[in-house]
Amino acid sequence: MATMVDVARAAGVSISTVSHVLNGTRNVEPPTRARVLAAIEQTGYRQDTLARAMRRSKTDSIGLVVSDAGEPAFAEMVHGVEQEAAVRGLTLLLANSAEDPERERRAVRTLLERRVDGVILACAADAAPPLLADLQHEKAPVVLLDRLYRDQPFDQVGADNRDSMRTLVRHLAARGHRRFLVIAGDVRVPVLEERLDGFFDGVRDAHVSADDQQIITGVDRSSLGEPIARALAQGVATAVIACSTPLAAAGLRALEDLDRKTPADVAFATFDGFDYPDLFQPRLTTVRQPAFDMGVAAVRLLMERLEAPDTSPRTVRLHQDLQLRESTEAFAPTVA
Repeated sequence: MATMVDVARAAGVSISTVSHVLNGTRNVEPPTRARVLAAIEQTGYRQDTLARAMRRSKTDSIGLVVSDAGEPAFAEMVHGVEQEAAVRGLTLLLANSAEDPERERRAVRTLLERRVDGVILACAADAAPPLLADLQHEKAPVVLLDRLYRDQPFDQVGADNRDSMRTLVRHLAARGHRRFLVIAGDVRVPVLEERLDGFFDGVRDAHVSADDQQIITGVDRSSLGEPIARALAQGVATAVIACSTPLAAAGLRALEDLDRKTPADVAFATFDGFDYPDLFQPRLTTVRQPAFDMGVAAVRLLMERLEAPDTSPRTVRLHQDLQLRESTEAFAPTVA
């Protein structure tokens, strides 16, 4: 196996010059740098990245653990993290917890054992308190992504879920809607809890009775079809709001099974939304999460924390975009 000595001999330079080229620790004149790179290619030298990392106390790698890598919003966050990491010359190690607390704990532990410089974490629904308590004592910094927690000493990046839902409800109420069906899902998840809180904010703003609203919650998304169908069959709600893309799919499936049409029979809006909205007829009103930008922001917060470890934790909330389309705008409810 070739060594730095072999590279130095082939290039006709000192070992320290080879080291400066490999590690970027000093400017090397372009002709000399070119000779070193050619010698590396010629000798087949491969740098021992683990030994280099131990010398520098830095691996130029970060870990990312998400709770559902298959969900469109999380997939976009992963892309954002990946792109920003690549721009900064970082290697990304990705794990999917599948909302399993034990699987999440093992993934985080594995990443830390691999000496990643930091971890970006979108917590599983019911795993956060004990896991985050343990992570407070780790040397590697942690940034929480999407699912934000109050009173936690970590940098966090999320969206303005409560305000965005409030804006959506106020818009629908201004169009005459007074009775809503909200498919809220697992409100242990902070994002979904915030969106439900925002719904009641909007209802109060519109001076609409909270008691007249139908809220569907549940930990298991696969079990929500029946209560959604029962609520829709009553024909009371004039507008359905789904709090995530999978919940929207459940709501649309129930509408189809009941032969209820959107927007002719009921208006429909969702958070996060589907790719290629023009494939849906009618096109769905969507509160679009800036998922890619959230991933980028998480990497930037992590890098800032590495550079200034003693600064106070920061929480960044990015604005979501309300995209009004035919599924709500073509509906004209009868106001009692």
